[in-house]
Amino acid sequence: MATVGVEEEYLLIDPASGRLAARGEKVRAAAGLEPFVSAGEVQPELLQAQIEVATPVCTTLEEVEGHLLRLRHAVAVAAKAHGCRAMVSGTPPLAQDLPVPVTDKTRYQAMQRQAPQLVAEQMVNGMHVHVSVPTRHMGVQVLNGIRTWLPTLTAMGANSPLWEGHDTGFASWRTLIFDRWPVSGLPPRFADETDYSVRARRLLSMGVISDTGQLYWQARLSENYPTVEVRCLDVQLRTDDAVMFAGLVRALVATELSEAGSGSRAPEPVPELMKAAMWQAARYGLSGDLIGPGGRRCRADDAVHQLVDRVRPALEEAGDTRKVTSLVQRLVQAGTGADRQRHALADGGLAAVTALITGGLEAAS
Repeated sequence: MATVGVEEEYLLIDPASGRLAARGEKVRAAAGLEPFVSAGEVQPELLQAQIEVATPVCTTLEEVEGHLLRLRHAVAVAAKAHGCRAMVSGTPPLAQDLPVPVTDKTRYQAMQRQAPQLVAEQMVNGMHVHVSVPTRHMGVQVLNGIRTWLPTLTAMGANSPLWEGHDTGFASWRTLIFDRWPVSGLPPRFADETDYSVRARRLLSMGVISDTGQLYWQARLSENYPTVEVRCLDVQLRTDDAVMFAGLVRALVATELSEAGSGSRAPEPVPELMKAAMWQAARYGLSGDLIGPGGRRCRADDAVHQLVDRVRPALEEAGDTRKVTSLVQRLVQAGTGADRQRHALADGGLAAVTALITGGLEAAS
């Protein structure tokens, strides 16, 4: 059974003004107190108004859920103690009067010098799912196989419709923000692990990126762990939706591992259709048609059902079928986080949105 781990990013906001609060280090230090949180489970991020949590390596979805609830609780309590709230939205809903300071780390300072306006606008929260793979060779095969499913996952995980106080018209504006970096979007197809390494080193040697952490592909090989890391998801409003995505991504990786080397993989759509599929997913979420993995336009719910059918044997092998499929069905019926944010905006304005996106962590506490 492949192991799985989840990372979530949260922005900190002032509850009175709704503006971002540059209190990340104080909140991180308060949240990371033993024995409830271990060293490294709560980490700094690029901006001082942001922190990241990382679960331990897990073998079951029940473990993932327990750790996410524990970490969300720790962050929510620490944020309140320092006069702010942590939000579970891919983007902040309100405009910011001033740039948020960059965290005082050499790497982050270098990024600010490289792309100051991009860093200033990097007020985005993602969810990353790590799934173990036996070797980097197999990891590359998995990357090649899951590429066509990343737009469907992006549409399902859309939770960032608002920016600068207004509705962007996109379900995942975070996806568009990230796509402006020099190495971003859908990963290319790689011949093998040597090809992956050579191309990464070439980007490093040209100075386009300063380290492999700036390979902002929506799926990549981890340099620190023997995992494939899927990065296309916005952070989720609900903990159980995050657990659902952990199960889906693990099942997708397991499916590709079982078929690697079989020669039975379907032809990929052409690159421009792949790019269009991701744009369509970010634009509409599950509220409009998508471009499915075969390069054909289809209803969003049909694309979701195709994904579930694709990974169903792996879900069954892991014992995750009932949990994951019931949560997928709820998502299709009730809508994405972006849909819920828009409903809150229509019902109660930006104050209602703020209450919704801070409630996702505070419900865990």
